[in-house]
Formats: sequence, structure tokens, C-alpha cells
Amino acid sequence: MGAFDILGDPVRRRILEHLARGEKSSGEIAALVGEEFAISQPAVSQHLRVLRESGFATVRPDGTRRLYALDPGPLDEIDDWSAQLRRFWENRLDALGTELARGARAARDRTHNNGSTDDTRRSS
Repeated sequence: MGAFDILGDPVRRRILEHLARGEKSSGEIAALVGEEFAISQPAVSQHLRVLRESGFATVRPDGTRRLYALDPGPLDEIDDWSAQLRRFWENRLDALGTELARGARAARDRTHNNGSTDDTRRSS
């Protein structure tokens, strides 16, 4: 399963959001996500398994509990991939910003010039 397939599921995205705040037990995750999405503990466990097997989450035993944590590795890979797209849009957004600034400057110049003409007319 690809990274975007993993992140395409709202339950898995929500689990990752919880894990981004810190390590959580499987029971905590099941309670948080199960209530929010009205899904069972076994369904949450399946999502945790997918996240673990795909490398998005790690798990470690702590007595009888299993503690899950976010593994940023796959997210870094997605960030690297999306950086290519960001560069594409950033160039265009920078160009748009330049054009907007030019338009604002031209409008200020027109207002200033019209104001000067009006002041000159008033003093005559």
C-alpha cells in the first residue's frame, strides 16, 4: 500500500494526528478514534496494524500495554516528494505576489498623482 493510500483514510490520518502529540497506548487510541468515528476496537486495531506495517507508526510493549508512536520517516518521504510540487507553485505564487505589488504601487501612484492635481487645482 502506498503512502497516499495509507493517508487517504481519515481514521488513519486521525490516529497519526494523535500520535504526533506523543506516544499513546492502543487502548487510548481505540477510545479516542473509536468514539470519534463510531468504529470498534478491532477496527481501530486493524488501522494501527496498517500504520505499523507501512512504517508510519512504531509499537513497543510496556507491560501488558502496547504503546504506539509516530515514525516520521514515511512523512519525510512524502514531504520530499511534495517539495517538488511546492517549488512549482512557489515560483508562480512569487510571480503573483510581484504582480499584486506592482498593481498596488500603480494604484498608490495614481491616487497620489490625482491628489496632487486636486491640491494644485484648489490652490489656483
